[in-house]
Amino acid sequence: MSEPLPEKSAPVDLAITLGRLRLPNPIMVASGTFGYAGEMEGFVPLDKLGGIVPKTITLAPRIGNRPWRTVETAAGLLNSIGLDNDGIDQFLVDKLPFLRKCAAPVVVSIAGGSVADFVALAARLAAEPGIAALELNISCPNVSHGVDLATDPEMCRAVVAGVRAATDTPVLAKLTPNVSDIAAIAQAAAEGGADAVTLINTCQGMAVDWRRRRPLLGNVIGGLSGPAIKPIALRCIHQVRRAVEIPIVGVGGIMNIDDCMEFFVTGASAIQIGTASFAEPVVSGRLLAELPQAITELGASSLTEVVGSLQLPRPNPAVAVPSA
Repeated sequence: MSEPLPEKSAPVDLAITLGRLRLPNPIMVASGTFGYAGEMEGFVPLDKLGGIVPKTITLAPRIGNRPWRTVETAAGLLNSIGLDNDGIDQFLVDKLPFLRKCAAPVVVSIAGGSVADFVALAARLAAEPGIAALELNISCPNVSHGVDLATDPEMCRAVVAGVRAATDTPVLAKLTPNVSDIAAIAQAAAEGGADAVTLINTCQGMAVDWRRRRPLLGNVIGGLSGPAIKPIALRCIHQVRRAVEIPIVGVGGIMNIDDCMEFFVTGASAIQIGTASFAEPVVSGRLLAELPQAITELGASSLTEVVGSLQLPRPNPAVAVPSA
């Protein structure tokens, strides 16, 4: 007599909602690390991704910073690209048509030096089909005044509110860790109407050639990404999760499935894979395949059951000080 076949377990629900933006799964690829997706077509199943965030665009073309633009570190990568891009006009002609063909939601990353720049970009893109959301890169450390809009709550609120008024497209605000109180900035983004916040952009850092007594980056200071910044990203997500109700997209040093789950448990509803794609171009597809089993290990049947499930220790009881 043959053994009965084991019952098939129900599929894990990976869908997630970021305000008005619904993603089929939480695995996104980060801006600046995935080109405009066409370059990665042969490595990653683009139609299976939760979202594609192409390289940041600006109103006018930018040639970026002088070389060197990247320097490897012991646990990450320093970059000082300087938002090198062809501008919005060429993006609409050369890049967006391919992105529209991808089944995955396309989240266009935009940057500018003022509120007016962001509003103008949002207004131009509002009429374009095939764009699921906008990610406001108000936190790039590699350009002059690149983080100004994300270090002051009032300025952050103003740029988010301006973009929300210019378009009905969902808005994500990408914040910098290079502040003293990231929760206050996230609160301002929420008040401005952001559907979600993306945490974190790179941490400021530099590399030095001591023999030549010169910095290695042409721009002197760049942004550090990779495994070295994961603890900082987790800390920021934890702090922001306790301060705002809007969803969080986590990014910063995610290399394997354990990293993914740490971000979800801490409070990220979705994640972006960045520097890991340089080391392993197929990594986002691999992590997506491994995710259902990891969620099942926690006894959950959906991603939403896992998000923000971190169990914090109880505060230490007050210790009475004996009187003199």
